[in-house]
Amino acid sequence: MGQIIEFPSNGTMGSGYLAEPVNKNAPGIVVIQEWWGLVDHIKDVCDRFAANGFYALAPDLYHGTVAREPDEAAKAMMSMELPKAAKDMSGAVDELIKRTGTSNVGVVGFCMGGALALVLAAERPDVVAAVAPFYGVVSWPSPGPAFERISASIQGHYAEHDDSASPEASRELESRLRELGKDVEFFIYPGTQHAFFNDTRPEVYDAQSAKQAWDRLIPFLKDHLS
Repeated sequence: MGQIIEFPSNGTMGSGYLAEPVNKNAPGIVVIQEWWGLVDHIKDVCDRFAANGFYALAPDLYHGTVAREPDEAAKAMMSMELPKAAKDMSGAVDELIKRTGTSNVGVVGFCMGGALALVLAAERPDVVAAVAPFYGVVSWPSPGPAFERISASIQGHYAEHDDSASPEASRELESRLRELGKDVEFFIYPGTQHAFFNDTRPEVYDAQSAKQAWDRLIPFLKDHLS
């Protein structure tokens, strides 16, 4: 089990959930929340990464707020200040670099966090070596992330039936990244819905596709992180 920690965040302090592996000589992963906030599902994902030999840190981008209903989540997401969130995510990167003693990190994000994972990869190309968005596309108006700055390898996981990150939108994003010369591969899981990886939501969870995504994700991260 992990714990809530504080870490420096561009002159202030951020906080997040940190899970540590048994072997301390291990790479680090920033885990970025869905629009619900730093909920138990995200903490559990961090614990699962730790069990697979990674440090995993999920910065709390809502600073203590957790949404229970979609309307609450939408309001929390809309009120989130992107510059502050970017600082919190960057602070999490630096905290993992300090703790692991490695030169790079991975980033995995879900839903809103999938889009923010790409933002972080563009903001910190110096150290983000692998990024894996789950059912997240950048949907806000320009200026969007400077995708050309991304140096990380990218592995995306998307649902076939998803109004917010449709197969068309994800394929368009994949094509755009490939045209920029990025190392990118997106997977679209047949018959799945948005948040198919979230096992706390039985109405959309797809155990087979979630396992397949995980079985692709872990080797991808291990291949690209020191």
